[in-house]
Amino acid sequence: MKQELRTIQHDEDLCLEAYCFQGISQLFPNHFHDYYVIGFMEAGSRSLTCRNKEYIIKRGDVLLFHPGENHGCAQRNGGTLDYRGINIPVKTMRFLAAEITGQRELLGFSKNVIADREVGHFLISLHQKIMAKADKFEKQELLFLLLGMLVERYGQSFEQCALACGHEIQAACLFMETHYRERISLEQLCEHSKLSKSTLLRAFIKSKGVTPYRYLQSFRISRAKVLLEQGVSPLEAALETGFSDQSHFTNFFHQYIGLSPAAYRQIFQTSRIQISQGEQRHGR
Repeated sequence: MKQELRTIQHDEDLCLEAYCFQGISQLFPNHFHDYYVIGFMEAGSRSLTCRNKEYIIKRGDVLLFHPGENHGCAQRNGGTLDYRGINIPVKTMRFLAAEITGQRELLGFSKNVIADREVGHFLISLHQKIMAKADKFEKQELLFLLLGMLVERYGQSFEQCALACGHEIQAACLFMETHYRERISLEQLCEHSKLSKSTLLRAFIKSKGVTPYRYLQSFRISRAKVLLEQGVSPLEAALETGFSDQSHFTNFFHQYIGLSPAAYRQIFQTSRIQISQGEQRHGR
C-alpha cells in the first residue's frame, strides 16, 4: 500500500496555506471552512457532496469551495487520494480581489468542480513554488495569474454563491457563533430561532447542508486553528473552544483538517523560528 503523507506549509509572503495529501483514504464528513479552498486531484476518485449536490471527482479535477460552503467526500473503489491545494483566508482574498477586480468584494465562482487543464497547471506550479519556499515575486505572479483566470472563466458575485438563509437559521447560527465556548443544546437553538426541533433540523440542513451540531463543531475548529497558529497548546485550544476534552477535540480536528492539532501548531512554531533566525542574521 502507498505510504500516507500529509504536508502543510504556511506561506508568510502570500498569507495562505498549502496542503499536500498523498495515499490518503480518510473520509471527510460534511463540514465547512471559514476560508477559500482551491484544490487539485492528482490521483484517485472520490464521491463529493457540495451544496447538497453530488459529484464524482477524479484525477485532473480542480475543486473550488467558498467560505462557509458545506462539503464532504469519501474514497471510491477502495483506492487512495493524492491531492494538493491552497487555503486562502477571507482577509487575504479581499486584498487579492481588490488587485484583480479593483473592488474589495469577495470573489465567487460559478462551479465547485471544474476540468480545466490550464487552471490545473497554474495551481500545481503555484503549489510547488510555495512548498519550495520560492521567491515572493514568483509566487505572487502565479497566484494572481491563477485567480485572474478563475475570475475570467468562472467568476460571479459572492452573493450569488451563498445559499439562501432565513432569519430563523441566521439566528441559530449567530447564537452558536457567539456561545461556541459554552455547552449548547438543541433547546436553546429552538428558543432563539423560534422553531420546533424537527422544523429547525430540516430547515438548517436544507440551508447549510450540515446539521446544527456539525456547524457548531466546524465553527469551533476554525476558532481553534487561530489559537494554535498563535502558539496555544492543543489542550488550551480545546478548552477555549468548547470541546469537552482534548481527545474529543483531536478527533474532530483530524476529521476536518486532516492533521492533528499538535502537527498543525508545529507548522507555525517552525515558521516563527525561521523568521526570527532570518532577522537575527540580517541584524534586525
